[in-house]
Amino acid sequence: MESDLSHINESKVPRQRWELVVLLLVGFVAGFVIGGMVGGVIGGPVGWWAGESAELGAGVINGVKQGFVWSGALGALLGLFWGARAKFNPQTLRKLKRFYTIKRGYWSFIILVIAFGISLAGQFFVNDRALVVMHEGKIYFPAVPFAKIHYGRDFGLEKDRSGQEYSYEVNYRELAERFSDNQNGMVIMPLIPYNPYENDFREGLVHPIKPDFETSHFLGTDRTGRDVFARLFYGFRITMIFALVFMLMVYLIGVAVGCLMGYFGGWVDLVGQRAVEVWQNIPFLYMVIIVVAAVSDLPFTLPAWFKILVLLIIMVVFSWTSMTYYMRTAVYREKARDYVAAAQLLGASTPRIIFNHLLPNTISTMVTFMPFTVATAIISITALDYLNFGLPKPTPSWGELLQQGVANLHAPWIVLSAFVAMVVVLTLVTFIGEAVREAFDPKKFTTYE
Repeated sequence: MESDLSHINESKVPRQRWELVVLLLVGFVAGFVIGGMVGGVIGGPVGWWAGESAELGAGVINGVKQGFVWSGALGALLGLFWGARAKFNPQTLRKLKRFYTIKRGYWSFIILVIAFGISLAGQFFVNDRALVVMHEGKIYFPAVPFAKIHYGRDFGLEKDRSGQEYSYEVNYRELAERFSDNQNGMVIMPLIPYNPYENDFREGLVHPIKPDFETSHFLGTDRTGRDVFARLFYGFRITMIFALVFMLMVYLIGVAVGCLMGYFGGWVDLVGQRAVEVWQNIPFLYMVIIVVAAVSDLPFTLPAWFKILVLLIIMVVFSWTSMTYYMRTAVYREKARDYVAAAQLLGASTPRIIFNHLLPNTISTMVTFMPFTVATAIISITALDYLNFGLPKPTPSWGELLQQGVANLHAPWIVLSAFVAMVVVLTLVTFIGEAVREAFDPKKFTTYE
């Protein structure tokens, strides 16, 4: 017994270094998503009722945006507060230590986290705006978010190469060439000096062009002259954010419904099962087609973020049912344990029993399916993009690149780039899932004794 207690006490040492960071990050993300969902649902009707705009639907869109941002910020603060107070129990720490020993899954997780982190700071790696501009003793940082837009005349360029007045945002690649010629300043560009929406129509370039290091199109361009690497890079960021938010929303609904069905049983379980079975029989693809067509035919223009949000909601609405069955079964099994009966006899409330006893003992069920839920979301959004029912154009997406590649087989770098990127990411996610499943195997670790 003493050795067990000493092992638990030793687990407190590394917790100070990484456990707090993990819990704060989880609390921040979950709080922002949950708070944003609640705020968006409330903000839409409020914006429609209180908003004053000549454009139809603008009040609802603005209400959803404001509600999501402000409520999400409040939820993130509450999540940080929760993360600062929460702790992993000793058994969870043992499972995480077991995950660390499975090197293939652990290093896959590290690689994916680093890649996702780099993508979140994508404007410093893939962007048509310069990182640093030095001109006449002044230093500018155009790539910094919310930085001021600089025009050509700000750097002494009165006319562009076509002879037109340079009254628009400066082309930093052109500025770098001019500065290199006359030594009037210096421009430091990102590694990939293109944005994912930019059409490179320079003289002498016929698109699609194959990978070319001289023009910095390292993976070539697509048929409209957009850099393939830039679209892959930002497509990865959008896909990962979409998949992670999808996972959180699916778990929020599925875990809540499954816990209620499993804990209360009786008519709650019976009605819940019948409702889930009916809901599962609604064809998902048809509903996506109907919603996409309806959104496209609206008498007003929706912003891209709102269309992405609608697509996310539709996918979540028809994807939470499988998690419900897993949680229902797990809660049913745990409810029959002696510790639940003891808690009930001691007068513990239903929320306390669910959150303090049942959920910690069903964490293996929840955590095991997380990586595979993320993989499902990546595959689904890519497939919908390929079929033109996914992200709104011209949003960077892997599915759109695959579609272009199949239609332009004379430019194999397009389809190969998207295919390889998708295979690599899904392989990493699968390795993580296998390691998580092995580390959290309830046959090896339990939280009740």
